[in-house]
Amino acid sequence: MRQIPLVDNRIHSSDLFKEGKELSIVHNEEVYKLRLTGNSKLILTK
Repeated sequence: MRQIPLVDNRIHSSDLFKEGKELSIVHNEEVYKLRLTGNSKLILTK
């Protein structure tokens, strides 16, 4: 398990996407995908 630093209630996207361009977020038993695009934009999908 990796740890990502939280400073002043912030997480840097570069820390989130060190190991790939997509991650999953579970919220209220539903899974969302957070993706980093080639243009450095973030896309959240259900």
